[in-house]
Amino acid sequence: MRLILYTKPGCHLCEGLQEKLAKIQNLDLKLDIRDITQRQEWFNAYQFEIPVLQLQIHESHPIFLLPRPSPRATVSQLEHMLKKHLSGKLPFEA
Repeated sequence: MRLILYTKPGCHLCEGLQEKLAKIQNLDLKLDIRDITQRQEWFNAYQFEIPVLQLQIHESHPIFLLPRPSPRATVSQLEHMLKKHLSGKLPFEA
């Protein structure tokens, strides 16, 4: 599973979310940090929205936009939110 976090230098909300996401241990996730100042299309899309969090379950799956978590969310609450979204996105396995 890949989490994509759109951020920019000096964004304290982004830094806080990144620190909490890095502490999640019960999910196998790769955190991909994207600085919106590095690509014009990212900047145009997210300059007023960061932090923006997206989820991709597998390379062959689409990327889903996740709701922005509260800055007060704990690591445990973030993990619970991700599990909730994963359960709705994973294909059914018999």
